[in-house]
Amino acid sequence: MPFQVSDLAELDAPEKEYLWTLNFGPQHPATHTTLRLVLTLDGERVVKAVPYIGYLHSGFEKLGEDLDFNQYVTIVDRMNYISPLANEIAWHHAVEKLLDIELTPRCKYIRTILAEIMRIQDHLLNVGTCALDLGGFTAFLYFFTLREQIYDIVESASGQRFHTSYTRVGGVMFDVDNAWVDKIRTFCKGFRPVHEEVHKLLTRNRIFIERVQGVGYLSKEDAINKGVTGPLARASGVLRDIRKDEPYLAYPDFDFKVVAAKSGDCYGRYLVRMAEMMESLKIIEQAMENIPAGPINVDPETKAVIPAKPAVYRSIEGLIQHFEVIMPNRQAGSPREEIYAATESPNGELGFYIAGDGSWKAYRARCRPPSYIHFATFPDMIKDHMLSDVVAVLGSINIIAAELDR
Repeated sequence: MPFQVSDLAELDAPEKEYLWTLNFGPQHPATHTTLRLVLTLDGERVVKAVPYIGYLHSGFEKLGEDLDFNQYVTIVDRMNYISPLANEIAWHHAVEKLLDIELTPRCKYIRTILAEIMRIQDHLLNVGTCALDLGGFTAFLYFFTLREQIYDIVESASGQRFHTSYTRVGGVMFDVDNAWVDKIRTFCKGFRPVHEEVHKLLTRNRIFIERVQGVGYLSKEDAINKGVTGPLARASGVLRDIRKDEPYLAYPDFDFKVVAAKSGDCYGRYLVRMAEMMESLKIIEQAMENIPAGPINVDPETKAVIPAKPAVYRSIEGLIQHFEVIMPNRQAGSPREEIYAATESPNGELGFYIAGDGSWKAYRARCRPPSYIHFATFPDMIKDHMLSDVVAVLGSINIIAAELDR
């Protein structure tokens, strides 16, 4: 009998029996969010990984066309719910570039301090949960205790612990006082010994090192070609930091280093984040001792700044200013231009593209989130690793599902 095509299928069948498919997520304790990986396994070796998104779609970008520049801050708050204030700062940084608004010195310092506190907050969760997923429960408890202190600091400034909605076009919602400054000083004083203790627990821990060293390698060339930014890129040797390369807020006033590594693996990303927290602490301490006096918002004549509620309730000038900003027929317009502006968020370059159409809303509000780009690198990073390494690699790139599904 002549050889037939059907015989080829029979010959291939025994090989396929060794490969099987595993759904990792969308609900899995180690994903820490709603994302899904379809893994093709040869025993416990990962042959192929296909990431899927779409489990947390909220229409964030479309809402940017419906809400005005001040209202939309409540939405960007929820894009990265690990460090919400960093998103607010990035959004209003872009809006102020579109409107050509220069912040007051005091506002720049307050935003810079909060941006670095958010970087610490994000890295604390990332390192703590990564250690937890790999069996290190104690480090998780140490770092989450520090996060509670950060919540108290944020609440003192904004009135809310989590989704603060603190920034405004041209300024911030409330001024800070000496009690807030003292809280941050106390936090900085207590941060170093806890950070050092976690270093002792993890950095030379044989079990931790064997789980993360040499795992999830990303070369410098691949990091550049795939648009990777933040700690992920710097751990692969890419010396890119928007705070240095395209300075904004008060960063030019401070002395700090861009932390980088060469290993490009999970261990390198852990070390970069640990070192970055100390650099953020240096920035905060420098800023705390030099906060300028003066107003926190730009001149009310710009029709950009929402006045404080007490002023609205108690003075006719505050009430008029409130109506000038809120009422659609009285609002200031935006230039009919397109801009892109980015900040160095805890996870990498967080940018917003805004198209203005003359109104106080964005005709188009597009977000460039780091997690969306980083998640696309996962299949190459996990290939030929073991199933147990999925947790380590996924934790090291710190995926936030709300940034995937905008």
